[in-house]
Amino acid sequence: MIHVDQATIDELNQQGITWPWPRQIYAPIIDYISEAKAIFIDILFTEPSSYGEEDDIKFSKAIKKSSNVYLPVFLSINKRDLTEEDHSFLKGISVNNSEIPISSEYFSAILPIDELKKEVAGSGNVTISPDDDGIYREIPLFFQIRDYIIPHFLLGHLIEDNIMDFKGDSVYANKVKLDLLEGKVLLRFYKSENPFKVFSASQILQSYLDEEASKKPIVKRDYFKDKYVFIGLTAAGLYDLRPTSVASVSTGVLIHATTLDNLLNSTFLKRVPGIVAITVILLVCIVTTVFVLRTHFLWKNVAFFIALNLILLIASILLFKSRIFFSLLPLLFSASISFIVSLAYSYATEGKQRSLVQRTLLQYMDKQIADYILNNPELMKPGGRNTNVTVFFADIVGFTTLSENKKPEEVASILFDILNAMTEEIIVMNGVIDKYIGDCIMAFWGAPLDSDNDEINACQASLNSLRTLDEINRGFKEKGMTEISVRIGLHTGPVIAGNLGSNRIFNYTVVGDTVNLASRIESVNRVYGTNIIISEDTLSNTGDKFLTREIGLIAVKGKEVPIRIYELIGERETVDQECVLMVEKYNQGMELYKQKSFEKAIEVFSGILENNNDGPSEFYKERCDNLRSNVHLSDDWQVIKFTEK
Repeated sequence: MIHVDQATIDELNQQGITWPWPRQIYAPIIDYISEAKAIFIDILFTEPSSYGEEDDIKFSKAIKKSSNVYLPVFLSINKRDLTEEDHSFLKGISVNNSEIPISSEYFSAILPIDELKKEVAGSGNVTISPDDDGIYREIPLFFQIRDYIIPHFLLGHLIEDNIMDFKGDSVYANKVKLDLLEGKVLLRFYKSENPFKVFSASQILQSYLDEEASKKPIVKRDYFKDKYVFIGLTAAGLYDLRPTSVASVSTGVLIHATTLDNLLNSTFLKRVPGIVAITVILLVCIVTTVFVLRTHFLWKNVAFFIALNLILLIASILLFKSRIFFSLLPLLFSASISFIVSLAYSYATEGKQRSLVQRTLLQYMDKQIADYILNNPELMKPGGRNTNVTVFFADIVGFTTLSENKKPEEVASILFDILNAMTEEIIVMNGVIDKYIGDCIMAFWGAPLDSDNDEINACQASLNSLRTLDEINRGFKEKGMTEISVRIGLHTGPVIAGNLGSNRIFNYTVVGDTVNLASRIESVNRVYGTNIIISEDTLSNTGDKFLTREIGLIAVKGKEVPIRIYELIGERETVDQECVLMVEKYNQGMELYKQKSFEKAIEVFSGILENNNDGPSEFYKERCDNLRSNVHLSDDWQVIKFTEK
């Protein structure tokens, strides 16, 4: 490109040649670049030169000699008469194809002066309007003026050179079909400010003078051989500056050069078909709406919306790099509207309902579990599934005595404090409160969420409940009230978990033999004088975290197969050494008991009872005393059978 820039204007002005220049200034420039394939001068010469007719003649002779110069015409919407010469010129450059898509219609034309019209190789329109936002992205290729179809400034040469071709209403450049929308091609601009080789007009003039003086020119004449050359105005005061999709200020001649480059190299952008664009927009709206309505956490919805926008942006960039244009604004606008409307609807309807349900669930279970149920509403439907859980039963001992001679409201308040304290410990350890049965609590771990720590959490909640009860008892003691204790039973096994009940009333619970067995284990505490008894199935999944001791084999009422139970004493890291030593002695006594060495076992258990009030030791001392006189023991003599619940 050859720029008529401010530096050239200033340089010639110092030599006494003011703007507008005499047209003969262009003659040596045209002569020097005449070996080019085509010369496009993006400057209007619609009025005779102010320097006289001779000035125009010299310019026209240079054009004629070069025989490859193209000058622009300026189409206008203003109505004015055209001369016969104008009609003849327009007819000569018009395209004879009525099916070509036309982008704009005009009523008159401002043409080069007669001296130049007859010498140019061709011409075309340079009246190009920007997009609605004032940016030049799309370039129209054909224009209607009366009965003539005038091509774009560049197309006359391309048509003559058989680079442009027509088949019906389709237009081809180098045998590649152009993607036209309303007769416009979408340009792909280069990111760099000057993607094409640029010279100033002063450089070409100086090269011409150097060659005439037999000096080495700045730019050699043969550099332009078989190239397309544009001459245009780039000085700010000449008002040919335009905003494009890659630059806020660009030049009209650069837009023309980019158009030619896109057509020759098929680098123009292809639009996504309308039906595809509409389908994608609808899909994005549907996905956005469904996600927002199904996800009731604001941060998740905002994160989704940001991620969606990033995905759309990245997809648009990747498509653009593949020369496919997908307008991002309608997509983002549609996604934003869907997001806002869905969010507002969710908040106004389901959000309030969800908030109520969540507050209700949090009274029975940990927030993590409540959120899981809310995010998986199918769990709220009637029905259940087979799964393994750890069931917890706790019964308050001594509550009847405590509540004697107290008003009902006082009894209710005391019971509330006790149950509330234990409930908090269960929920903190991710347990689910199933129900309250008078002064008894039923809870479970492993549904609806299961983890590798369910048994550990259940044991820890049991121990924490005892510690909490100790604090409550200290308060009772200060008030002169009777202290209370609690019996807890834990068992792990298969259940049916889900929303069970009737069509009218149901709740999330667990049912099965495991539940019944856990209840029986809780009641066994009163026989052994213990606080927490757990089954072997529960203990087997706790590792070495807790200090326990074997209570023995039991067969509860209604069960033939015995189970082995253990007393849960405490965490190994926190249990005092005396308790550890006592458990070790107890285990020695149990081993003697299993070996039927009842006399020796009695000695061990008696030794423990001298310093400790220990229920299991007391039980087995008495049992050993009863068994030592029985010489004919049955095969299941170790099983303690319970005939009552």
